Amino acid sequence: MLTRQQLYELYWEGPDVLVRLVEQLYEHIAATEPPEVHALRLTVDAQLAVIKRLQRRLQRVDEKLAHQQCLNYALKRRLAELGSLVGKDSHNSSLPPSADPPGVRRTRSLRRRTGRKAGGQTGHRGATRRPAPLPDEIIAYAPQECRACGASLGEAVATRVERRQLVEVPPVHLLVTEHRAETRRCDSCGAETKAPFPTHVTAPVCYGPGLRSRAAYLHKYQLLPVARTSEAMSDLFGCPVSPGTVHRMTEECAEALSGAEAGIKDAVTAAPVIGADETGLRVAGESHWVHVARTDRLTHYAHSPRRGKEAMDAIGILPAYTGTVVSDALCAYRQYGQSRHGLCGAHLLRELTYIKETCAEQQQWTDPLAKLLLEIKAAGERVRAAGGHEIGEGQRAKFFRRYDRIVARASRLNPPTPRGSPPAAGAPKAKVPKPERRKSPAPALAKRLRECREEVLRFMTELAVPFDNNGSERDLRMIKLQQKTSGCFRTVAGAEAFCRIRSYLSSARKQGRPLLVALERAFEGQPATLTL
Repeated sequence: MLTRQQLYELYWEGPDVLVRLVEQLYEHIAATEPPEVHALRLTVDAQLAVIKRLQRRLQRVDEKLAHQQCLNYALKRRLAELGSLVGKDSHNSSLPPSADPPGVRRTRSLRRRTGRKAGGQTGHRGATRRPAPLPDEIIAYAPQECRACGASLGEAVATRVERRQLVEVPPVHLLVTEHRAETRRCDSCGAETKAPFPTHVTAPVCYGPGLRSRAAYLHKYQLLPVARTSEAMSDLFGCPVSPGTVHRMTEECAEALSGAEAGIKDAVTAAPVIGADETGLRVAGESHWVHVARTDRLTHYAHSPRRGKEAMDAIGILPAYTGTVVSDALCAYRQYGQSRHGLCGAHLLRELTYIKETCAEQQQWTDPLAKLLLEIKAAGERVRAAGGHEIGEGQRAKFFRRYDRIVARASRLNPPTPRGSPPAAGAPKAKVPKPERRKSPAPALAKRLRECREEVLRFMTELAVPFDNNGSERDLRMIKLQQKTSGCFRTVAGAEAFCRIRSYLSSARKQGRPLLVALERAFEGQPATLTL
């Protein structure tokens, strides 16, 4: 056995000497160790190695299981959201009836039953066509012999006459007018002078304002594609017009209506109450937008590649408007603080219906609020029918108190989601699954009802403000119909021309102007003046 002094001497000779000494010690122990202890040690070492491998494998399995659990949770949330989206249709959201899935009844309405029978009500004036006082042609029929005895009635006196009028379209043929401009030589100086043609006669063969107005009417108001407009012109008027000519006519019409569009825009900006909305439009294969600002007498369409405030600023109506704007809940409208705002009640009723259908617990505030809004609407209609201008102050105060109680109940049931504390400096941000970032519709609506009480109840405090924004949706419906019949616009200029012509025609229709006459005046350079 080595002494302490010998071990120190080996230590100073270097690590290799110590390693050899330890190896010799192990060999000596193995040589002197009983065989049973040596075999047991080897078994223990082998089992420890197996345990370490199993521990590493179990750790990997735990990590994989945790990842799968996260994915499973996110999938469940996504399936729940998709299930609620599937439940959306035209009766509980802003989706149009055409987007309803198969099997959904498309006639659902938020209107309540009145108990009246279908059809015209008592006191309703009929719309039966009246006989013309001065018919263009009269054909008389006289009996020739008596039906009783067979005697001749040729000289008999008529006792009464029964009239029946047949309304028919006369045969249509093109009216061709030849304009001749003479050139005459002066007897005094010998100079020749040519008479000028009328301004609308611009080519050896051209089309008059009446024919061009009918082509523009069929294409831009009845929304026939250019090829079908060409066929309709041939079938109806015996005038085959090429699709290219139809397109050129509509371009001329749009150019002639630039001043009329500016007049409509100024009149809408001066209106005390307007409705505003927007819808998607495909232009040159890209997603663009059409914005509408309208009243009961005027419609202004504007095309833009954008949807929000940038587009509204470029159009120029809302930045200069100081009246009341009725719109949906798009936040861009509320950024114009110089205007008063009203939120569409029909949109709100559909949101309440959707929340009620997706969560029965929410009915304790959605149903009372829907009932309250309809009560206020009916109260306003009664006041207007009686010739009044506002709901009584006491009744308004009761409505406000009921509204506040219902909204407070909704807020208690749907508290705002608390935001987590910000991460420490330098710490990576935790990745939140996409479904977790989505806002539930109930808390979002409760927050909007709480913060936008004046906008929601604007139709109560100002009876000139309509309950809903359905007028804007009706005006925009023609945009969607145009896409269904003709597809997208190939150029931005085509979309802008369509919006300008439709603004003119829609405004003229609202004011009871004959559209063909209005278009003829446009082609003659004197479009109709459309004001409030």
